[in-house]
Amino acid sequence: MAKKLELDQDKLRKLQQIREAGVQAYPYSFNQTHHAKPLNEKHASLKPEEKKKTKVNVAGRIMLRRIMGKASFFHIQDETGKLQIYLTRDDLGEDQYKLITKKSDTGDIIGVSGTIFKTRKGEVTVHAKEAVFLCKSMLQMPEKFHGVKDIELKYRRRCLDLITNQGSREIFKKRSAMIKAVRDYFSEKEFMEVETPTLQTQYGGANARPFVTHINAWDMSMFLSISPELFLKRLLVGGFEKVYTICKNFRNEDVDTTHNPEFTMLEIYQAYVDYEQMMVYLEEVYEKACITINGSTKVKRMYKGEEVEVDFKAPWRRLSMIDAIKEYADIDVSKMSEEKIQHLINDKRIEFDSSKGKFSWGLGVLLLFEELVEDKLIQPVHIIDHPKETTPLCKAKRGDPRLVERFESFCMGMELCNAYSELNDPILQRELLEGQAEQLRAGADEAHPMDSDFVTAIEYGMPPAGGLGFGIDRMAVVLTGVSSIRDVIFFPTMKPVITDDSK
Repeated sequence: MAKKLELDQDKLRKLQQIREAGVQAYPYSFNQTHHAKPLNEKHASLKPEEKKKTKVNVAGRIMLRRIMGKASFFHIQDETGKLQIYLTRDDLGEDQYKLITKKSDTGDIIGVSGTIFKTRKGEVTVHAKEAVFLCKSMLQMPEKFHGVKDIELKYRRRCLDLITNQGSREIFKKRSAMIKAVRDYFSEKEFMEVETPTLQTQYGGANARPFVTHINAWDMSMFLSISPELFLKRLLVGGFEKVYTICKNFRNEDVDTTHNPEFTMLEIYQAYVDYEQMMVYLEEVYEKACITINGSTKVKRMYKGEEVEVDFKAPWRRLSMIDAIKEYADIDVSKMSEEKIQHLINDKRIEFDSSKGKFSWGLGVLLLFEELVEDKLIQPVHIIDHPKETTPLCKAKRGDPRLVERFESFCMGMELCNAYSELNDPILQRELLEGQAEQLRAGADEAHPMDSDFVTAIEYGMPPAGGLGFGIDRMAVVLTGVSSIRDVIFFPTMKPVITDDSK
């Protein structure tokens, strides 16, 4: 049972004294004209004790206070960084100086008007001519601003992590720049960004368990999206040839360092191309995003206790799933029967998940890949040509009907994407989805349901197409070098903590 946080009594007393002095502790606005980082950079060349006459208005959270009688130094922090403030009794007047120095605390937000100078020690500083409260904080900050060390606290109270941890702020700035780079890339390729429904009467487009909700107006169950795929394909039917969306999806699955139930993904579809073009797009967009946020195609990251350097420069290696199993596990499944693969899996004490459907040659091959190969894939690689049992939405591999033209890309043991030469034969599509629906009824939780409306749409005629989907969160993980998907999601899904006032 977590205790309810109590407001700091000393801060409450100071707030009351500020109000008794007739001063606003929470004013409506402040005319902020400058930020910390640009000021520090612009005036870095000043000589010690050199002054500038230009007036600046800065605002930020007090991170450090050094009170020294008639003069004091504060460090404030805004979105761009930290800045030193010099306050004196002579400049502010007795009452204002006493109020701002004796009634403020680390964590409070203040606004300062003044001029720039550089101290004897060489630090760019604002010489305050006026200082006002903008927000009086009511809780103590953790560990004297040395950063949130408790991992759970870091994720549950992201605001504290962002206040005290510059590294976290930089990661989220990189994520934002990364998403912009992704959008710019597909805009340059003349894709149209579209929106698809999050709330759906029928889920589909991926092997996943959905979240179920209820619409009161119709008194029926609805589902949160697990994928935008089937809606984007309807747009291909409607005549749009290059479309993409960046959207939220929800899968009722694991919660770990690579999975969050609510996640952001991008999906693209292009008419008249196949999965080969999708490989090019993925390589190029990863390369562009990596250069945008890191300045190069290389990223260093800890993997299995060792630092590895990963290079996202295109092109990436291409390796069939069958060849990958042969290379990394020394097993040639290409001529093995279903029975022999099943015996091999049993001998290796690998457990088959019946929620994926009835055991088959293809699902056995997939299981061997997942258990014996995935975590050995360090550098970016496209794993191509999967068994046909892995998806009902993909065209058969030309020359080998056991396989489909599907690829998933991997890096440091993590799946980055999923892509197909899209199935557009409506008769075969209906047959495959009906087979999936039968598996779903038999207890295969991750099988696709039958979506008659989607099949009807492609019965009007969907052009041949390539499709690609990749997780934005995982992209951020591998390109920033963090160890958990929770480090790149502002507010990851967390099991609630029951507090005294939430019972």
